[in-house]
Amino acid sequence: MGTLKIENASYIFTLDPLRRIIRNGSILIDGQNIQRVGTAAELTEVTADRVIDARDKLVSPGFINGHDHLYPQVMRGMFLDELTASYVEDSCAVRNAMQDEEEYVGTLACVTEHLKHGTTTILNPGDSQRLDAAFQAYSETRARIVMGSNVTDAENSVFAKTLPTNKALAELERILKVYGGRCSGRVTAWVMLAYATLDCTEELAKAAKRLADSYGTGMTFHQSARQRHVDACLKTHGVRPIEYLERIGVVGPNVVLGHAIRLDQAEVDILARTQTRVVTCPGTAMRLGYGLTVTGKLPEMHEKGVVVGLGTDTSDFGVADTMRAMYLIAGLYKDCRESTKMIPAETAFEMATLQGAKALGMDKQIGSLEPGKKADIVLLDARRLEWQPLLNPVNNLVYNADGRSVHTVIVDGDIRIENGKPTFVDEWELGQRVHAAGERLLGRTGYKVPSRWPIVGESQ
Repeated sequence: MGTLKIENASYIFTLDPLRRIIRNGSILIDGQNIQRVGTAAELTEVTADRVIDARDKLVSPGFINGHDHLYPQVMRGMFLDELTASYVEDSCAVRNAMQDEEEYVGTLACVTEHLKHGTTTILNPGDSQRLDAAFQAYSETRARIVMGSNVTDAENSVFAKTLPTNKALAELERILKVYGGRCSGRVTAWVMLAYATLDCTEELAKAAKRLADSYGTGMTFHQSARQRHVDACLKTHGVRPIEYLERIGVVGPNVVLGHAIRLDQAEVDILARTQTRVVTCPGTAMRLGYGLTVTGKLPEMHEKGVVVGLGTDTSDFGVADTMRAMYLIAGLYKDCRESTKMIPAETAFEMATLQGAKALGMDKQIGSLEPGKKADIVLLDARRLEWQPLLNPVNNLVYNADGRSVHTVIVDGDIRIENGKPTFVDEWELGQRVHAAGERLLGRTGYKVPSRWPIVGESQ
């Protein structure tokens, strides 16, 4: 791959231990890794095979999205705000009717959208069964992906694939063997369940954790997004969800809980004590009325040292833009707690970079711009008006800008977005394929997309 130099950047957000912001800085990349980071003056004599002029650009570590389902790109706009009682059944029925082409196109579009908005690493929490189709999209985009598939051994509310316990465990292990480490290590396979407190047996939950431990990989599942999840656990197991997880040993640094909104302080203490990670998804919490601002414990988690990353959850309810999630998480708790001391901009930024990397156990590789780390890098265009005046670059990034200001995105030293456009796919053609896939899917399932306002005229 040779060497690549990013020079004369207006600011470089290093996220190093001192959290240095280098004014007029340069970075040297050798192959897949960062070799040097410093001022332009310090690297002025350094040459490279290719040089990117980063004047009027800000340089950040690639953003990390710790929880986003990717295939629902082809399901955007299907549901009105007031979700009906049959929402889960309707959504899963459409999902299960997908064919490989729809999975591939939806995943390709969603990962491309993530890259365009500066996200270089995505954890896909695994509710699809068409892994080869999704993997094709991972391979073509060359993004950094954590993937798996939800498998269970009990009847469940989300229509996950159900197998006898021993076969469910064997399938989880097969996924680790087949997909782990592929694409030059950019694809990581994890053990994934829909829920570990519900929708599977205690035997499978415990065995799945042992499997993740034995392979030295991670484990993730959804947890405590709604009160009904808590109530069902209390009814079934007699304790709150995080207490149950600790009792059966499904906690620890390699366990990542998606959402984790409806916790009490004792559960937060368990997360801190066991170093269990969390990924919060503020956009989806707002869209679906999860009660994040009423019951969420993110400030308490931070106070106790719980590692928390950011996610967008699903692109059918919003845009695949981690910068928007930064803005939301920095603002929502200030409002609900009536205190501007809640979640400062710097913390929100860390949650999408270094803390996000720690949540996924990847902070030795990504999450900051330091020599030896992977060259996952975003260049943001400060010539856009939302960046001016550029008096406090962190404030501008979190409160004023969004993913539309992304100019260049590099993953593993490879330029994937240049001048705001993907280098690996025709964006317009891909959009047409996504639209056609969505129409095919609706035609096959017979689902009628509702609209409160009349739509008149003929389609083009």
